[in-house]
Amino acid sequence: MPCRGVRGATTADDNRPEEILKATRQLLALLIRQNGIRPEDVCSATFSTTTDLDAEFPALAARQLGWIDVALMCVHELDVPGSLRHCIRVLLHWNTDKSPEEIVHVYVKGASGLRPDRSKLPPVDWKELEDWIDEHKSDAARPIRK
Repeated sequence: MPCRGVRGATTADDNRPEEILKATRQLLALLIRQNGIRPEDVCSATFSTTTDLDAEFPALAARQLGWIDVALMCVHELDVPGSLRHCIRVLLHWNTDKSPEEIVHVYVKGASGLRPDRSKLPPVDWKELEDWIDEHKSDAARPIRK
């Protein structure tokens, strides 16, 4: 089975932990639902944020959605002058028999213009999406602070 890259990006409303987690959960939920992704088929995920987002690790959102055994990493994007701010990106490495043309990459909110050529996403019902997230959210994953 081939390993495929799945990309997505979104923006957070501000640099607060819950805003970063909410935006990341929404992004992951859309990627999961559009592609039929199961946690056991995900090899790894790399999350990046622009340097103005540092209040929380976006990977925690994946843990909250049950991705307990997936290798996750968080990094900062290059701080390129004039680039999109408050942006969260993800690159998933996913074991799937889908062809590259079948994969739906997700770019939403302020990030929707980053790759309009790659995102085939229909309009999002945000209320319905939040309901789906609530059904799939695990309280087992919480931030660890010392």
